[in-house]
Amino acid sequence: MAKRALLRSLSDVDIRLIRVFITVTECGGFAASELELNIGRSTISKHIADLELRIGLKLCNRGPSGFSLTPEGEQVLDAAHELLAAIDGFQAHIDNIHTHLTGTLRLGLFDQSTTNPNAAVHRAIQSFDRTAPDVAFEIALAPPGVLEARVTDGSLDVAIVPIHRQSSALQYTPLYDEHMTLHCGEGHPLFHADPTARAADLDLARYKYAGYAFNSPNMMAGQRLGIRRAARVQEEEALSLLIQSGRYLGYLADHVADTLLHKGAVRAVAPADTGYSTRFAAILRKKPASDRKAEEFLRCLIEAHATAASDPV
Repeated sequence: MAKRALLRSLSDVDIRLIRVFITVTECGGFAASELELNIGRSTISKHIADLELRIGLKLCNRGPSGFSLTPEGEQVLDAAHELLAAIDGFQAHIDNIHTHLTGTLRLGLFDQSTTNPNAAVHRAIQSFDRTAPDVAFEIALAPPGVLEARVTDGSLDVAIVPIHRQSSALQYTPLYDEHMTLHCGEGHPLFHADPTARAADLDLARYKYAGYAFNSPNMMAGQRLGIRRAARVQEEEALSLLIQSGRYLGYLADHVADTLLHKGAVRAVAPADTGYSTRFAAILRKKPASDRKAEEFLRCLIEAHATAASDPV
């Protein structure tokens, strides 16, 4: 017999329990969520048990076999995301009523924009903070597809991604470019190859290639060269590590590779043939319309990159 739900109306405590539940599922279990929640595993377990009691449903399986959601837990998780999105939407509407911007701006990034000389995201943050000093910042790093999905569902306000396959649900505003080149590390058979050699003469398909595990300009560049991934990564740091091992070819942004080139740790491979450029854009969702914080930050991004582009080299 199903338990009778005690929940008749939501309280602040219920919302807190729901947030704990979402964090536990995102982290993949109680132990993994301890650091994120900053509370002990036993307390987390009690919070989940309290939530299960409140709604009268078993949400997850936990034990020696690991953590997993029950079918009911999957449905509750979907409803929880909808609930928090609605709460955030209400907060955004309240923020818009105020003439003075408040609340939190949630920004998503993919690349290492701090080392890209064409990126002026830091200048935009500086300008935005002068305009809206009472707005807090949350910054998340994730692959482009994840960032686009999070802007679409409202869990991020703004994100900066490489323009690849554009979503009709999003507004794209181009900001800056990034140039990528195929590299190899010390010890690789191509490390001492002639830098003017053509890609076709190097028979690149013979060598292991490390690339991003998601659809991106990086994936298209590898396919164009006829090389297949022997290693898949989610982040540029992991890609750099594999390239420096001397066992894999892989693409690095020129601004990331500069330091490694000076150290003699990597070499560009057939740069005339393997190089390509990607344009990065700020994305906001089209519907429902973004709030004033997001629109103001977009304005700061546009202004900062226009200024950076006009600065003398």
